[in-house]
Amino acid sequence: MNRRILTLLAALVPVLVLGVIGSAVRVPFVALGPGPTFNTLGEVEGKQVVDVAGSPVDPTAGNLNMTTVSVRDGLNIFEAFVLWADGRYGLVPRSEVYPPGVPRDQIDKSNEQDFKDSEDNAELAALHYLKYPTTVQVRSVAEDGPSNGLLRKGDALVSVAGKPVTTSADVIDAVRAAQPDAVVPLVVRRDGAEQPVEVKLGARPDDKSKGYLGVTPGEVPQGPLDVTFNLADIGGPSAGLMFSLALIDKLSPGELNGGKFIAGTGTIDTTGEVGPIGGIQYKMIAAREAGAETFLVPAGNCNEARQRIPEGLRLVKVDTLTGAVQSLGDINAGRDTPSCG
Repeated sequence: MNRRILTLLAALVPVLVLGVIGSAVRVPFVALGPGPTFNTLGEVEGKQVVDVAGSPVDPTAGNLNMTTVSVRDGLNIFEAFVLWADGRYGLVPRSEVYPPGVPRDQIDKSNEQDFKDSEDNAELAALHYLKYPTTVQVRSVAEDGPSNGLLRKGDALVSVAGKPVTTSADVIDAVRAAQPDAVVPLVVRRDGAEQPVEVKLGARPDDKSKGYLGVTPGEVPQGPLDVTFNLADIGGPSAGLMFSLALIDKLSPGELNGGKFIAGTGTIDTTGEVGPIGGIQYKMIAAREAGAETFLVPAGNCNEARQRIPEGLRLVKVDTLTGAVQSLGDINAGRDTPSCG
């Protein structure tokens, strides 16, 4: 009996040691997997995800879902193995998500800013697509810049160096064309009235040969239109495309998605160019599990996306906002669309 007990203990000790090690030792990996998905035409916590005020809103139906990737950190050996074996998750070195030496709160703030920028770009891309008039406005004035005391936050820029400006790029191009110390005439609209302002340019901090105005310009819609995006605790720029489509759907007649369940992802700039994102395979899984039958894939992600297509999910390749709207129309009409497959 004693020999049997000793044999059993001898067999159990390695198992117990392995269990302790597996539970206590953290691996230098994080698990990426399907994250939450939100209908940009719907509500979250009682608020419209894309809330439009100051303009009539056309009725919408169905889904235009944005997708996310979940990140699980602090994994022990057993947890990492279970997630890897699940098939819905992938393990990547932790340093790829959380660079060494960069504080976690700094990474979170950067992701939050990327998301805010994607909202701004999505709004402008949609307004440009709809030919909605916009105004270039001063968003901020550098305290140590040449415009401090001359321009104010909220000033509408009508012209710079004698040239009318309709986009932020117009302002940047006009200033870059001038030399440092040049006196540049501007016309701004302030308190409802236009007035001239002259600014002696400084030198750009990153290129002393180019002029520097010391303001951050940005486009805002003319008139009473006010758009608010009501998703919190989401980071990164990949919701841009779906936000733009939702805004277009709400500000134009008809149902952009034909009442169907469409999901997708992709960054967007103010001109409507759609860019690639990370974690495409996990976003496709999340979309299909939520009920999507069609997924809009940035052209730059097609090679990766076609490697692992969830059963029953149709991939549609998009590279511009205009192309995405056209593809949705083609789907509704039963026509072929650009595909990653």
